[in-house]
Amino acid sequence: MGISDRVSNAVSSIQTGAKNASQSVLTLIIKTVSVLILGLTIAMIFQELVGYGSLAFVFVLLAVGAGFFRLLLKFNLWSTLVFDLICVLVALLLRMYILMAP
Repeated sequence: MGISDRVSNAVSSIQTGAKNASQSVLTLIIKTVSVLILGLTIAMIFQELVGYGSLAFVFVLLAVGAGFFRLLLKFNLWSTLVFDLICVLVALLLRMYILMAP
């Protein structure tokens, strides 16, 4: 095996590592944004229902966010995107129910 084969293998290994690293960072960012939006929504709903203050709002946001983040840790990128799609569809369904309710 010559020097060109070694260099080719090293470059191929670096490309594969960079691809995997960028995909895992993208997945982590998508999971974090999804969890924060979901936690914020649920915290706002509970704040309207119960009427608690800022500290409890932040606590509920972090608690719900941590719970959903723990759930999403097992998911890959596509599973996370499907989860986000389901959350959007449920939100649209609830919005339609609120608009049509008498």
